[in-house]
Amino acid sequence: MRAVVFDLDGTLIDSDPDIRAALNRVLAAEGLEKLSVADVRRMIGDGAKVLVERGFAARGRVAEAVHVAAFIADYEENVVVETAPYPGIVEALEALKDAGHPLAVCTNKPVVAARNVLALLGLEPYFRVVVGGDSTPYRKPDPKHLEAVLQALGATPERAVMVGDHANDIAAAAGLGVPSVFVSWGYGKAQGSHTIDKAVELPGLVAQMG
Repeated sequence: MRAVVFDLDGTLIDSDPDIRAALNRVLAAEGLEKLSVADVRRMIGDGAKVLVERGFAARGRVAEAVHVAAFIADYEENVVVETAPYPGIVEALEALKDAGHPLAVCTNKPVVAARNVLALLGLEPYFRVVVGGDSTPYRKPDPKHLEAVLQALGATPERAVMVGDHANDIAAAAGLGVPSVFVSWGYGKAQGSHTIDKAVELPGLVAQMG
């Protein structure tokens, strides 16, 4: 069966509220003004370090390693205060699993935080493999990040599909010749091999791919 690899933030889960809250607490500790919903949504997708760097840059400061560490520590303690799966995601995962598709997560989020949020939301059992932004030397859009996931699954690019909400997801898939599904409900903008507006559409689309 075709392997289905998912991005996490903006694809499986709406994590913006907790990411934003943790980042704003780090900024506030430095006496800096909080960022808005629109501000942070544009910053998500390239991992914790880049997120913090972008947040500080927006306030005219340069982020240091201590700020990145503070953000990661805060976020890992508050990872599912408001975060939840998008509507229809659980049902889509259940249908894909029942059909026999091996499922995985390929995210630029640190792997500990990724596993924590999946476990706390009851999603972890659906995935055979979870690869984070610090699991390999690579991060999306580098196709080697996605390649590491497929190798762990024992899947080939020809028998896989990448599902995501960000240009990084689509680019990583394209770099391996993997078809992609862009989900319109997330934080980014991109053009994948396919586009869906509701999670319920995904199992049928994957079935059509064969």
